[in-house]
Amino acid sequence: MKGRVALVTGGGRGIGRETALLLAAAGARVMIVARSAGELADVGPDYVAADLGTAEGCALAVAETERRLGPIDALVVNHGIGSAHERLVWEQDPAVWRDTMRINLDGPFELARLTVGGMCRRGYGRVVFTSSTAGEKAERSGSAYSASKHGLIGLARALAQDAGPFNVTSNAVLPGWVRTAMAERSAAMNAQQRGISVEQVWRERAAIYPQNRVLEPVEVARVIAFLCSEAAGGVNGEAITVALGGMW
Repeated sequence: MKGRVALVTGGGRGIGRETALLLAAAGARVMIVARSAGELADVGPDYVAADLGTAEGCALAVAETERRLGPIDALVVNHGIGSAHERLVWEQDPAVWRDTMRINLDGPFELARLTVGGMCRRGYGRVVFTSSTAGEKAERSGSAYSASKHGLIGLARALAQDAGPFNVTSNAVLPGWVRTAMAERSAAMNAQQRGISVEQVWRERAAIYPQNRVLEPVEVARVIAFLCSEAAGGVNGEAITVALGGMW
């Protein structure tokens, strides 16, 4: 990755933060993006605050990266909104559906649209989308989240076909439960609904996996960093589950 330029969204915390640090340690010039500048400033790499649920925010993130660091070689699309606020599909607020698609699917499309063409012209590129195990197995009361994460896998595979002839790869990573801020919000909501403790929710989540624990963000980040590397040139159009051997 030495000298490569990487744009990492959702880079202020969790998986995105760990990915940005790993890429920087491998020699990449990294730009991290999130909505809040406050959570970006302490990470280390260059950063820009932008709303990636809008076309304008995506354009700003790409333009600032290219202006400061140069043409983008690796795009890690890691930002997203969770499902803690969702309901059964017949009770779902259509605004929740629209917001989830805007952030989880429209933004990734815009970022890919703005960057992959340049990668193809230069003859090199890596694109990685953070989907979820919910991208293959839908969750209850999560129609918008599940649909958006399924869509990310489709987008990754479509890009793999479009850009593959130009030495540009596109893959999706599907984490299981990771103790991130977004997952903490869903745990708190689940605990409140059921009248149990947040720690009990996390114990139940850990029990899903053979190791009886949930993932650390860096464990997912290592897979993303590999897919961004030149060593991963033979991996294209894949949905790679990182879930400790769990069945969901």
